[in-house]
Amino acid sequence: MISEQTQARFEREVAKYPADQRQSAVMACLTIVQEAHGFVSAESERLVADYLDMAPIAVHEVTTFYNMYNQQPVGKYKLNVCTNLPCQLRDGANALKHLEHKLGICMGETSADGLFTLQQSECLGACADAPVMLVNDLTMCSFMSNEKLDQLIDGLKSAEGQSS
Repeated sequence: MISEQTQARFEREVAKYPADQRQSAVMACLTIVQEAHGFVSAESERLVADYLDMAPIAVHEVTTFYNMYNQQPVGKYKLNVCTNLPCQLRDGANALKHLEHKLGICMGETSADGLFTLQQSECLGACADAPVMLVNDLTMCSFMSNEKLDQLIDGLKSAEGQSS
């Protein structure tokens, strides 16, 4: 069931497009659902599909194509490390391994305290700044040496009142 607030937000997004192109709001609607629930469940995909008059598989294809949509709960801080070739050539894979070691989790996992989810991502479009990562799908971090990674993680833990 879609809350009144969520439905109002959906309506604002759909209104941006011609009436016969309401499906164009699919990404915005998925983002709204994720903001409300922290992830996009299969049930949420069906609700968005019904609302936009789309086939459920079409909505699922969008959800699974973009790594900004979480299909299961994630930590408070989602860390996407670019592992495409330019970043790989400039220690992107090493950055991912360093984070796995520091956080005690493997790529794709969430830390036991629920703070961090570690993912690899496709190109983030900042190849000259490699290795790069994206925090919570919003904040780009560039030139992520082991020292800068440690500072980032320690700073986020500190903000939560935890020590490393």
